[in-house]
Amino acid sequence: MKMYILLKDSLPDKFAPVVAAHASLACYKKFESNSDMQEWVQSVFKKVVCKVNDKEFENAKKEPDHVVLTESALDNQEVAIAFSPRQEYSKQFRFFSMWMPEN
Repeated sequence: MKMYILLKDSLPDKFAPVVAAHASLACYKKFESNSDMQEWVQSVFKKVVCKVNDKEFENAKKEPDHVVLTESALDNQEVAIAFSPRQEYSKQFRFFSMWMPEN
């Protein structure tokens, strides 16, 4: 069981750590009463942070149980999406690249 956090590839690296932290917290707060979230918090607590393009981001928003984050310093653009922890994700998640800083 894991939480996926998707960061847009247009997000500057300097924002990524804070946005990912906010995404994790926002997801927990939104789904804290969800049984999968409760199990995740009390056990494995795994998170996967991936970098996605605009098309992948929009497709991922069609998945259930997520929260989208915006960044005020970037004109309130959507920059991340976090998914409530679950056992299985749709096939598209297998193809997302892990986030790595550009430098």
